[in-house]
Amino acid sequence: MQRLIDDIVERAKANRQRIVLPEGTEERTLTAANKVLTEGIADLILLGNPAEIRSCANEWGLGNIEKATIIDPENHPRQEEYAQLLYNLRKAKGLTIEEARKLVTNPLYLGCLMIKNGDADGQLAGARNTTGDVLRPALQIIKTLPGITTVSGAMIMLTHAPEFGQNGILVMGDVAVTPVPDAAQLAQIAVCTAHTAKVVVGLEPKVALLSFSTKGSDKHEAVDKGVEALKIAKELQPDLAIDGELQADAALVPEIGRSKAPGSEIAGQANVLVVPTLEVGNISYKLVQRLGHADAVGPILQGIARPVNDLSRGCSVEDVYRMIAITANQAIGAKP
Repeated sequence: MQRLIDDIVERAKANRQRIVLPEGTEERTLTAANKVLTEGIADLILLGNPAEIRSCANEWGLGNIEKATIIDPENHPRQEEYAQLLYNLRKAKGLTIEEARKLVTNPLYLGCLMIKNGDADGQLAGARNTTGDVLRPALQIIKTLPGITTVSGAMIMLTHAPEFGQNGILVMGDVAVTPVPDAAQLAQIAVCTAHTAKVVVGLEPKVALLSFSTKGSDKHEAVDKGVEALKIAKELQPDLAIDGELQADAALVPEIGRSKAPGSEIAGQANVLVVPTLEVGNISYKLVQRLGHADAVGPILQGIARPVNDLSRGCSVEDVYRMIAITANQAIGAKP
């Protein structure tokens, strides 16, 4: 695991991105930010009362916080500029300029407006805020990628089984956002999870659409959804290495893949696993994590035009540190 994290960190260092941390006075966030700034992993923008941020940094012995750009959402020179931007983006939905001026004092909105305006490259929050609060401004302001309407979450699984995936590394989606995707949404999840595997993990993605059936071995509407998703995914990204529907063993084990799906270039070789529902994804990754003693890194939000990631409110300092580096890698991958 550490080798992968080291690789992610080194890529971030080599192409430093501007990452917004809206929860600028939260202890785990500030502690991780201090480490990121010390190591030169990213250029950080902390949102919050400057005096309070500096007081917290002093209390917790975080001497490098001054290397960050600190912005007070309640009082900064570009407040009206961002309010006008938000108003123009949302006036068709009924937002008034007065409401926009109020919303830009919300750090989660301000961070997304900075990204939309080209003043930042990505955002990480959630140590204090709910997933809904983190996602709402991202979807209203930054919106989704062209051709993508579905936001999803990928999990990097670092297993102790080097014979599977790439030396035991696999990426699974969706594990975080969309409960029951239809075929079009499942196709988008596949494309986005493959992109995450490439830009964050450095994998050459080989995507398996998982099912309880392999190549028509069973008949059910859920199987039909996977078949349709495969067709749509190939239309969305013709050069994507993807196949389905495949059972998990057919996707991962070469001899079973050859037996159940002869001629498939993905069967037995998959390193990106796309599950049919959020329920399956959440249960699966936690079983692998707990029973297989695997490390699970994420979830990494995907499908948004620029990276906005959501932390668990139970996150550790190390979780925040890693997710800043991951968000930076996504920002690098999002640029032309």
